[in-house]
Amino acid sequence: MEGSMALYEYKCNDCGEVSEILVFSSDDKPECKKCGSSDLEKLLSNFAVAMAPGKSNAAPSCPSGGCCPGAGGCGMS
Repeated sequence: MEGSMALYEYKCNDCGEVSEILVFSSDDKPECKKCGSSDLEKLLSNFAVAMAPGKSNAAPSCPSGGCCPGAGGCGMS
């Protein structure tokens, strides 16, 4: 039976170490890489978005000069 893998960031509640741990299934019980404790807290991780070459990663500007000015709403929708 094939399982899924995911990379999660955990903080150990015993020693405070923050580690990325590869988890192979929801049944896996990850352990701290530093002290071996299984008392871990899963953290919300930041992620990066890769843009195609030549594309800007800046957010588009609002054509009305700001986000949702007045009752007319934003012209970007």
